[in-house]
Amino acid sequence: MTSRSAHQILHDVFGYAAYRGEQQAIVEHVVAGGDALVLMPTGGGKSLCYQIPALLRPGTGIVVSPLIALMQDQVDALRLLGVKAAFLNSSINADAAREVQGQLLRGELDLLYVAPERLLMPGFLTLLEQVQEASAIALFAIDEAHCVSQWGHDFRPEYRALTVLHERFPDVPRIALTATADTPTRGEIVERLALDRARQFVSSFDRANIRYIVTQKRNARNQLQVFLEAEHENDAGIVYCLSRKKVDETAAWLKEKGWDALPYHAGLDSATRSRNQSRFLREEGVVMVATVAFGMGIDKPNVRFVAHLDLPKSMEGYYQETGRAGRDGLPANAWLAYGLGDVVAMRQMIDGGEAPEERKRLERQKLDALLGYCESTTCRHQTVLRYFGEEHPGNCGECDNCLEPVDTWDATQAAQMALSCVYRTGQRFGAGHLSDVLIGKATERVEKFNHHALSTFGIGKELNAAQWSSVYRQLVASGILESDIEAYGGLKLTAAARPILRGEQSVWLRRDADPAIQKAGRKAQRAERTAKSREPFAGANDDPLWIALKAKRTELAREQGVPPYVIFHDSTLLDMLKRRPATLDEMAQVSGVGQAKLTRYGEEFLSVLEQFFSA
Repeated sequence: MTSRSAHQILHDVFGYAAYRGEQQAIVEHVVAGGDALVLMPTGGGKSLCYQIPALLRPGTGIVVSPLIALMQDQVDALRLLGVKAAFLNSSINADAAREVQGQLLRGELDLLYVAPERLLMPGFLTLLEQVQEASAIALFAIDEAHCVSQWGHDFRPEYRALTVLHERFPDVPRIALTATADTPTRGEIVERLALDRARQFVSSFDRANIRYIVTQKRNARNQLQVFLEAEHENDAGIVYCLSRKKVDETAAWLKEKGWDALPYHAGLDSATRSRNQSRFLREEGVVMVATVAFGMGIDKPNVRFVAHLDLPKSMEGYYQETGRAGRDGLPANAWLAYGLGDVVAMRQMIDGGEAPEERKRLERQKLDALLGYCESTTCRHQTVLRYFGEEHPGNCGECDNCLEPVDTWDATQAAQMALSCVYRTGQRFGAGHLSDVLIGKATERVEKFNHHALSTFGIGKELNAAQWSSVYRQLVASGILESDIEAYGGLKLTAAARPILRGEQSVWLRRDADPAIQKAGRKAQRAERTAKSREPFAGANDDPLWIALKAKRTELAREQGVPPYVIFHDSTLLDMLKRRPATLDEMAQVSGVGQAKLTRYGEEFLSVLEQFFSA
């Protein structure tokens, strides 16, 4: 097929005037029969990389996906585009499965989404061989390919058996796709899926539309409330917590504060999880409070924020979770509240786990990289990309460190005091107790252990408790101190402390802003920053036409039982608002309006626009 016909499908079916990034090169490579490994950030347009080739090549495209809960929405979205799509997984009954298999065998489908467990059944593989003989298989798309990695938290053992596709169908092109793969994981995907001859397409991992914000945890709930009230009133978002109990408590608290918040974790029954996920996907302005059990493959494009009330486990996890915000390319926030307690808890979780020591060592390294990100004084986008082996051309101008540059200070003497206090108290106490000793606070516990008699008692009065807490947090993040699981999180020295105590190495730390000054400064900047972050929405949220367009979208979505974004993305409605088309020909020029949607919805939205033209 020619490049021109691919462009026609891009425009006529999907409603886009041009490819993004490497989409065109990937499409042409797969259409020509080549295998591909595609690394592309969430929201980068991975789906088009296999959907267009599946429509161009003879036969049915088989998409292997672990995301059973989302297959229905993906298929619904394709059907509204005029694409003949179906899915096979455990959520449908035997009669429905037989009907889909019949459609597949008769060559009536463009795309079939299938769970890996179903695909690997001997009977289904035999059916695929029959399909290949009768009408051809266009391609195999292996979505969320990082599930093949035994080191990842999304590991699915079935993925390792997918080499059977190459063994039994050597002439059918395969395209493996993921948004989360560092260099070791990439190598594991290639090895486990036998993709050593596949062409690799690695897009930039930069999510330029996401503003990264890391704040020192003081009262995390109140800090979250301030953040949401300032920037995300009535927006959809996700709040991640480490424990199920905290998820339930935070969701209830947010609901009391007036937010439409729902909990999601593995401890809830499947009906409740399904209902809450459906509400999040299909309604506007819902906030999902969840553990990491929620989120992989979430297709909702207008998630405007992802907030972490607890530290994630790794940079990969953080990148993947924050990547669920702003999939539509419009501005979004990734907010993280982080404190020393998070570091201690996460290290205890790793050290106390049942994983082999090799796995624990890797998890500690990944956690250390995330701590380095949290304490970084440089551009957040630069730090994220550097972790994935990519350089950022310059400061993003949008993250917290770029917007409010961080002061640093020579903390060598303070570090020596802090480390000496750890040593002299026996390397088994936490930061709170150590701070009391340093500032000379004779608490009952300090006196119980006779620590008021130590040489370090009262030597750090120049700093207050919050400042000492910051020093200890950063020393732990830097690997100079570590938490001792046997001492219930007490801090102990590492080998990196020795040259500091000997005066052979200086220590520079970030200076945490005074909360009162920081609050005043942010209040002064908030209006300007919020306006900037909402630039594409400038004036839209209060525009009656924007409100009417969204209302029409919601009405149609409810009638058809699909999420609103399946009708049109926010970015499409914004383009409609900007262009204000008056005819179907003009509506066809709106980004995201393909022929099928133009026929189905064009008149409906033109009637809304006409009301405002005639008013």
